[in-house]
Amino acid sequence: MSGSLSITSATADSALLDLPWSVPLELWPDDVIAALPKGISRHLVRFARLSGYVIAIKETSPEIARSEYEMLRTLQRLDVPCVEPVAVITDRLDDAGEPLDACLVTRHLKFSLPYRALYSQTLRPDTATRLVDALAALLVRLHIIGFFWGDVSLSNTLFRRDAGSFAAYLVDAETGKLYNGLSNGQRENDLEIARVNIAGELLDLAAGGRLDENLDAVEVSNGIVAAYRSLWKELTGAESFPSSERWRISQRVERLNELGFDIEELAIKTDDTGTQVRIQPKVVDAGHHQRRLLRLTGLDAQENQARRLLNDLDSYVATYKKQGEDEEMVAHEWLARVFEPVIRAIPRELKGKLEPAEVFHQLLDHRWYLAENQGRDVPLAEAVSSYIDHVLRHRRDEATVIAPMTGAITMPIHITANSHPDEEQDWRDKV
Repeated sequence: MSGSLSITSATADSALLDLPWSVPLELWPDDVIAALPKGISRHLVRFARLSGYVIAIKETSPEIARSEYEMLRTLQRLDVPCVEPVAVITDRLDDAGEPLDACLVTRHLKFSLPYRALYSQTLRPDTATRLVDALAALLVRLHIIGFFWGDVSLSNTLFRRDAGSFAAYLVDAETGKLYNGLSNGQRENDLEIARVNIAGELLDLAAGGRLDENLDAVEVSNGIVAAYRSLWKELTGAESFPSSERWRISQRVERLNELGFDIEELAIKTDDTGTQVRIQPKVVDAGHHQRRLLRLTGLDAQENQARRLLNDLDSYVATYKKQGEDEEMVAHEWLARVFEPVIRAIPRELKGKLEPAEVFHQLLDHRWYLAENQGRDVPLAEAVSSYIDHVLRHRRDEATVIAPMTGAITMPIHITANSHPDEEQDWRDKV
């Protein structure tokens, strides 16, 4: 390594010093680079191995690297789904003493994929809609905390499977700014950026023959506007009703809980006559089911996964007549007798296929499917064996290194016919 090197990092990982920072990122050797699917970026981005995990490295200017690093740290503190910042590398020099670009280092989000890797041959309409819905939910969460993204797109987002849906994570915060609150104009601006970018991304897929012929790119991109406005109204909109219908207060809270949000503050006002009541959520916090599952079992899952696991826990309580017993003790019993045996049954070589909560969700679906087709109750152990042999073994591995190799992100990634199939090929067809 030539000359000085400056590393700003919240973690004390000395292995950062071992990476070849004196070499331009596009020339890093293959023994350092990790092969993972990736999106499109205006900057050069590559993946590398570091201390047993994978990092994403983006070459950019020192000012942009520092600013984005601090923004990602702030978003993490605000509990926003985003990639984890690891370090900023500046003062890089090559072996001839010439300056090199600074680097922003983030931790690769395990079990996540860019949207271009979420299909095999063509992107189906239902998958495109689920991706857009996930991005709309992320944008609402960002706007609630006062974050203006400025470059909303599928390419700047990573997606994790979430019990039949997707959970979206912010990847690129380079253009983002955090305010005390956003005006309607700022929110609409972000929404229009999202609509135009998504349309462009889908039309790009269409030009490459990667879009289902029944999918209208413009219609799908317009869907983010409808999904966003519907969720925003539910989370923040005021509601008026007669004072005799006060039960609607609890109904509103329950509706938000079902969407995965908690209300930390609810403004309730009556008119001068006391006959009309007006309510409006003041502070909305995402992750209602996640927090309950974590509190009861210690399991950290996506919101829809958490909802599914909690439903199975409720079913366990009803089946074994444990209503009225201590909730945490029953949850621990369910964890030890149901969830953990299922996860332990997964062969070691298949554990990287999906994260445990998604495996359990798919197993429940698989067990139901078997029972429906065979007209009988299928024991859990039998369902586990069938799921492993007929479904899980045939999935691609989403936790470990997979092709294509990463290089400069200046051209779209083209998934070949040899790529592994995705969820769009309904896994039930494999049974």
